[in-house]
Amino acid sequence: MTIGEHLDELRFRLIRVAVAMLVLTAFCLSFGLTTIHLSFDPSSGMITLNESPNDGGDQVATDAIHFTIYYPYYNPFDNVAIQLTTFMKNTLLPPEVSLIQTAPGQAFFSQVYIAILLSILISMPLIIRELYAFISPAFGKSTKSVLAVKTFVPTILLFILGVIFSYLLVIPLILNFLYAYGESIGVATFFSITEFFPFVLQLLVALGLAFELPAIMYALSLTGVVDVAFWRKNFRYAVIIFVIFGAIITPDGGGVSMWLVVAPMIVLYLAGLVVVKKSRNKNNRLTNSGAEAQSAKY
Repeated sequence: MTIGEHLDELRFRLIRVAVAMLVLTAFCLSFGLTTIHLSFDPSSGMITLNESPNDGGDQVATDAIHFTIYYPYYNPFDNVAIQLTTFMKNTLLPPEVSLIQTAPGQAFFSQVYIAILLSILISMPLIIRELYAFISPAFGKSTKSVLAVKTFVPTILLFILGVIFSYLLVIPLILNFLYAYGESIGVATFFSITEFFPFVLQLLVALGLAFELPAIMYALSLTGVVDVAFWRKNFRYAVIIFVIFGAIITPDGGGVSMWLVVAPMIVLYLAGLVVVKKSRNKNNRLTNSGAEAQSAKY
């Protein structure tokens, strides 16, 4: 393929990602999620609709299996972005901290921003797939199969793990650390809605991408462009990059919360180094055994 053909293919794949994100953004701003609660009675085989998860009704046996089904419904004033806003406010903010808007329309535009970032999170598997499909023709057949099995799925799983790690550990620790500053001088804490939620979602995306570092290191090593010696030699420069990255995405100037981002990235870099080293040793053993078998044949 010529350079122009490569650019056309890249543009086509970017358009697919953009369309998917646009549809997801529109969905998050137009539809909300609601639930229905069902009970299944194994003895009679009947399924009963309940008013609430704990409402079994008089006709449902005590050994009935209760389950909840989520489904979308059209409601722009209780959409997915608003529901996510409420969930994050209830789980991340203590009761004494309030959210405010300082100008008309800030609440609306913050919901649009949340919907866009949420569409990025949801469409990340598609983004990874399109990126893999674009670069895979440059690899050989054996390398391509290894990338598909050992890199594509782990990349998605690592991204999800990074999002969970960020939401459950990093973001609460950073926010609690910042609350302590206000409490130390006895001032009330307020967060602007246009700053709080974008900060949370940006940190989710950033750490989700950071957790893909071992898969990226492994994929680059498969291409033969870099090897384990490269990753070992440039470890100190990687730490500097991690520190700069952590300083950019964390809000405080003290540097304490920055290390909550830097430390996991250093651990991930070392994990990637171990994976690359083991892969190289395995390839060397296969190559040596193949050479021995070939020499024995002759």
